[in-house]
Amino acid sequence: MNWSAKLIRHKKENRIAVYFEKKHDYITRIKKLDGSKWSPTLGVWHLPDTAENRERFKIETPLGKSVLSKISFENQEILKQFIEHIQLKGYSISTLKTYRNEFGTFLNFLKEETADTCEIEKIKEYILYCIKEQKLSEATIQSRINALKFYYEKVLRREKVFIEIPRPKKHATLPKVFCQSDIKKLFEVTTNLKHNTMLKLCYGLGLRVSEITNLKIKDIDSKSMQVFIERAKGKKDRYANLPQSILEQLREYFIEYRPKKYLFEGQYGGQYSIRSAQEVFKNALRNSKINKTLGIHSLRHSFATHLLEQGTDIRFIQELLGNKDIKTTLLYTHISDKNIRKIISPLDNL
Repeated sequence: MNWSAKLIRHKKENRIAVYFEKKHDYITRIKKLDGSKWSPTLGVWHLPDTAENRERFKIETPLGKSVLSKISFENQEILKQFIEHIQLKGYSISTLKTYRNEFGTFLNFLKEETADTCEIEKIKEYILYCIKEQKLSEATIQSRINALKFYYEKVLRREKVFIEIPRPKKHATLPKVFCQSDIKKLFEVTTNLKHNTMLKLCYGLGLRVSEITNLKIKDIDSKSMQVFIERAKGKKDRYANLPQSILEQLREYFIEYRPKKYLFEGQYGGQYSIRSAQEVFKNALRNSKINKTLGIHSLRHSFATHLLEQGTDIRFIQELLGNKDIKTTLLYTHISDKNIRKIISPLDNL
């Protein structure tokens, strides 16, 4: 099959347009890919913009032609070296993409000056430019500093570069969660067996969306009532407890859908996409008429919060979530303290 593909923006979504000779067997093959659609207005088949589809159709995640074209030849060589070092470290595609884009923006700022020779004052000037001129959020600036820190400390091995550079203070945000009655409502309005099972496992196991789509059939052990989460964030394996209440539904799901490799697969086989799983949650939230703007990751936050409210030890919750740092798990203590919520305002006593 001779084809070409490119990134497009269609109906406010990032998609991958696939161009090929209009033959029946080619069309049959493209239809089997999860999330594929035909656009009469564009006259092209298009698919969700996912890492899997980018790899399938040999599309590199672009830095942005306008930025890349302005980077000097010397700094483009440095960017290549930077990317190769990330790959050798075995970082995830998501981290590679973020670091590459953030570092590429810095190289564009340098113009003809090369990154390996610039002084610390130039790095400070760039960070101030991001704060004052671009008015970027604290999170974005932190991300840009992390990319620079990786280059100077990991690639060039200059460990003291960032001692003199203060970081902007992070905005202290708390995880957003559902109460248990809202969780129940989400499940009640999701009548599709596959979608319902997916959401229940996300909540019942406290999974990230990438973890639910990566689950394989062999990872489910109904005898030990455990689920193996392989190569999660930070390439860390862990086990999660399989809820007893989902067991019968899982068997029913297996019988009806007959998945081959992954626990959740697309309509025509293959791994279920992250974007599709997010859409399942989005539909459930809309149908439940819950007036909250939350994403599928809130099911994981809710899982942790509800465990804490049940009296589960914070160290066990950390283990179940696969959090490397206990500080990440301790955030849930700020939103689950029942004793604080029992305090009556003096206004109510007037």
